[in-house]
Amino acid sequence: MSTPIDAPQLTVQGAVATIRFSKPAFANRLSPQDLAVLRQHLDTVNSDEHVLVLRFVAEGKYFCSGYDISSLGADSAPSSLYFGETIDLIEAARPVTIAVVQGGVYGGGTDLCLACDFRLGTREANMFMPAAKLGLHFYAGGMVRYVTRLGLNHAKRLFLTAEKITAEEMLHMGMLTEMVPADQLDSRLQALTEQLTGMAPLALLGIKRHLNLIARGNVAVSEIEAAVLRSERSRDIAEGALAWKEKRKARFTGQ
Repeated sequence: MSTPIDAPQLTVQGAVATIRFSKPAFANRLSPQDLAVLRQHLDTVNSDEHVLVLRFVAEGKYFCSGYDISSLGADSAPSSLYFGETIDLIEAARPVTIAVVQGGVYGGGTDLCLACDFRLGTREANMFMPAAKLGLHFYAGGMVRYVTRLGLNHAKRLFLTAEKITAEEMLHMGMLTEMVPADQLDSRLQALTEQLTGMAPLALLGIKRHLNLIARGNVAVSEIEAAVLRSERSRDIAEGALAWKEKRKARFTGQ
C-alpha cells in the first residue's frame, strides 16, 4: 500500500527528529493509514540511537483533531483502540518528546499531547474532549494519561462535559507545560530542543522512561538502580563533572 501524500512526515537531523501533521484542511485528523505511518516513524526514531528529541508539529490552524471517527463506519477500519495503542507508543518512545500546539487540539489529539513530555502552546490553542458527546467510550491509556497528567477533577470535567477550554485554562491545568506568543513559538521550540540535546543521553532518556513508568505506578527499583550504576561508570559523568569544573558546555557521547 502506498503512503498518502498528506500522511505524517518524518525528518531527522542529527539528534532531532520531527513528525509533521500535514492535513490542515481536515484539522490534521489521523486516519488508520496515518496511524500506520506514525508507527513506522516511531520505529525509525526508536532504532536511531542518535535521536534524543522527537517533536510533533502541525500545519495550519489546528494541531490535531484526533482519530478520524468517520472511518469507524467502514468494515475494514480498526477500532479506536488502534488509535489508543498508537498513542501509547508515543508515550513509550525512546526520545524526549515535544508537542508544539499552535492551535486547536481535539479528541484523541489531546491525548497525543499528553503522551508527550513537553507541550508548548500559544494563546491560539484551545481544546475539547467530545468522546461522551459522540457516544464513544475512551480507551484505557488515554484515561490514565488524563488522570496522571491533569488530575482526576480536571479529567472528569473534560471528559464528562465536553467543554471547550482556552489556552490559559490548558496551561493552568497542565495540558500545556508552557505558553509563548505565537511569533516566539519556533524560537522557544529551538531553545528547548537545544537544552534537551545538551543533556547526557544515558541519564536523559533513562529518567524520562522511568518518570513515565512511575506515573503509572510502576517503580522498577532494580532497573533504576542498574541505570544509576551504569551512569556512574559512564564516560559522560566524568565529562559532565569536568565541564562543570571548567565552566563549559559538556560534550557527551552517550557512553
